[in-house]
Amino acid sequence: MIGVITGTGSWLPEQIVDNDDLARIMDTNDEWIRERTGIVKRRIIKEESTVSMATGAALRALEDAGVAAEELDMLLVSTVSSDVLLPSTACEVQKNIGATNAVCFDINAACTGFLFALNTAQAYFHAGLVKKVLLIGAESLSTLVDWSDRGTAILFGDGAGAAVLEAAEGELLPMVMHSDGARGEALTCKSPFAVRKSPLTVANMMKAVEKEDYVGMNGQEVFRFAVKRVPECVEELLDKCGKTTEDVDYFILHQANRRIVESIAKRLKTDISKFPMNLMEYGNTSSASIPILLDGLNRKGTLKRGMKLVIAGFGAGLSWGAAYMEW
Repeated sequence: MIGVITGTGSWLPEQIVDNDDLARIMDTNDEWIRERTGIVKRRIIKEESTVSMATGAALRALEDAGVAAEELDMLLVSTVSSDVLLPSTACEVQKNIGATNAVCFDINAACTGFLFALNTAQAYFHAGLVKKVLLIGAESLSTLVDWSDRGTAILFGDGAGAAVLEAAEGELLPMVMHSDGARGEALTCKSPFAVRKSPLTVANMMKAVEKEDYVGMNGQEVFRFAVKRVPECVEELLDKCGKTTEDVDYFILHQANRRIVESIAKRLKTDISKFPMNLMEYGNTSSASIPILLDGLNRKGTLKRGMKLVIAGFGAGLSWGAAYMEW
């Protein structure tokens, strides 16, 4: 058995922040941001939260699939920006939508998270343990970035995307997943709740709680990592599947940066038209970017049943991976 996507949904904050808005609070401008990233605007939460956006995307995906929440066997949420440490975002969404029969847990693999969640779900389908699964990627990255740092703040946006998978006859296709923790310093965000000093004292605990930590990134290192490792893992995946890039209708990549996507397409010797992008409108939404893109393509009618897709994620960890699937 395999899991087939039967419905998608997304939820974006109402507030739109464009490059000109950012130029008013930091040393940057629209041309500088567009040239380096391809990003024009992004959505930023106001009243929304990670849980509320995940809930909205979930309900839209269930409606699109024609599946009731009570039918779900599993609910996975990929996020690095949960509103609370406990309970999990997945359990909060379960409560909100009434998915009373689903086992729920979160996955933290940053921008690779939705891809890892997808592969995890496929393993459960293959084992015959589930029949209907809801996958969600949801992020409130605006709460994690330093809004005075133009090297990171210009990149990120908030949002959530979701997909319903249902069991179908079929052979589990190969999947590729990799991590390199030795290079993890290239993209970091320390928890403000981490106690970094010993011995443990109340004073040190309070200092740790009060300290503000934001996303830190070595942009050049991340760029080099992505444009090298992603084409490698896509080629590894296609080789395992006995396919070529010509067999693939669309490459659904994590929406990090236009230059990265274009470089990956070039290294794969594949026309950029096979690499749909929405980062111009939403920026980098980490684990939410792939499901948001899938939902946009689905609702526009771009994706047709039987189309061959390669889904690839890459990001902090460092982690990266890819999956081959038929729509």
